[in-house]
Amino acid sequence: MVVFRAMLAILALKPRWFQERGIIVTFESGTSVSDVTKLGQLLALSPLDGRYADKLAALRDTFSEFALIKARVQIEIHWLRALAAEPSMTEIPRWSVAAEDFLKQILENFTPEEALQVKAFEVETNHDVKAVEYYLKEKLSACAELMSAREFIHFACTSEDINNLAYGLLVKQARDQILVPRLTSIITVLNAFATEHRALPMLARTHGQAATPTTFGKEWANVIYRLQRPIAGLQNTPIKAKCNGAVGNFNAHVIAYPEVDWLSLSQQLVESLGLSWNPLTTQIEPHDALAELLHYLVQINTILIDFCRDCWGYISLGYLTLKTKAHEVGSSTMPHKVNPIDFENAEGNLSLANALMSFLAQRLPLSRWQRDLVDSTLLRNLGLAFGYAYLAWDSLLKGLSKINPDSQHIRADLMAHPEILAEAIQTVMRRYHLNLPYEHLKMLTRGQRIDLNVLHAFIQAQDLPLIAKKRLLVLTPENYLGLAVELTHKNIA
Repeated sequence: MVVFRAMLAILALKPRWFQERGIIVTFESGTSVSDVTKLGQLLALSPLDGRYADKLAALRDTFSEFALIKARVQIEIHWLRALAAEPSMTEIPRWSVAAEDFLKQILENFTPEEALQVKAFEVETNHDVKAVEYYLKEKLSACAELMSAREFIHFACTSEDINNLAYGLLVKQARDQILVPRLTSIITVLNAFATEHRALPMLARTHGQAATPTTFGKEWANVIYRLQRPIAGLQNTPIKAKCNGAVGNFNAHVIAYPEVDWLSLSQQLVESLGLSWNPLTTQIEPHDALAELLHYLVQINTILIDFCRDCWGYISLGYLTLKTKAHEVGSSTMPHKVNPIDFENAEGNLSLANALMSFLAQRLPLSRWQRDLVDSTLLRNLGLAFGYAYLAWDSLLKGLSKINPDSQHIRADLMAHPEILAEAIQTVMRRYHLNLPYEHLKMLTRGQRIDLNVLHAFIQAQDLPLIAKKRLLVLTPENYLGLAVELTHKNIA
């Protein structure tokens, strides 16, 4: 049973590590790796690691416990290298290329099995970062050149020096390699749809009622334009980090090596990792920049919730049809149904993501005096927040791949509401100073079912210039589009 639990822990951390190497792990019951993985998913507390595990492999490589431990190992090694490169620190021997290669191999060969060794140290220390330090010290004992450098692992560091840099790396990796590319995919799909249907007339519905026409493409272009600014904000938000000791003052650093320019060394370390240096902190980097990044994600998700609801409504109206698959079921009791499940799933998971992200953005920047550990447990849920967002975006893309506009149905609905032209008629009448144009059109059309003949008769009866009458008489709900097509063309790529 102990072996089973250990192997299941490895599988939970990175199940494909075994499969990629052609290793089939079996247990006394004859259970295979695949079966154990499925069992782990069935027993998972979170649906992200259970039902939806296969869709979130990319994020699991970034925000799993294994990924966090590996990032900590990377930071500790990086810090050791930075210290060794400092000329004033003569107590650290200048090691050979072979010793440097030994350090590289520690990181390159860091597998879930190695992570379990770190976890074993954690059982003894009850401290996750100290466990990484002891693990590395044990590793360096196998290299004669590096043995004397062992006590410079975690030198002058508080755990938060390692953690904030590790989380900074993980967040940056997730943003740049996973989140932004997936959002770019959504923009690409929306852009193609907006471009293709930029001239497809559609009845607008303000307050749910028939309103001035728009085009299908213009409504998609609105979403693209709204998303552009927060996505740019997400991409450009600096990911802040620090490495300055127990309360941010380099106290231990200076007392040990007063001759070292610790400010410069700290900045070089942080920036060499692709992060933005924060020179003034307490024991913790205050998470203000991370909160900003989370707020941008909340804004993006809010726009997409709005969009999902609109798609749901257009499907309900029959403006959008859903592609069907032969063996799929829409309802367990009503055979005719094809439900907009992907947009509903997206809306639900976007809402979950926003609840978590909003909370984290509000709570992470708070800390009692120089440090409390509230943020430590909260940061472990970043992957959960990002995971729900990523899952939602996946559902949205799936939903978008299934929809097609029903142009005939859209046209029929549009042409069934000629009363929407009352806006155009009363506005032209205003230009030529006719008396009470709005009120006359209100009496003619409000709550009434009329046709174009009624409108034409009204137009002919007005004291309007002939050119104005002609312009109004050729007007239909289909061609009363203003600049919708031009706006779409000008404002999307």
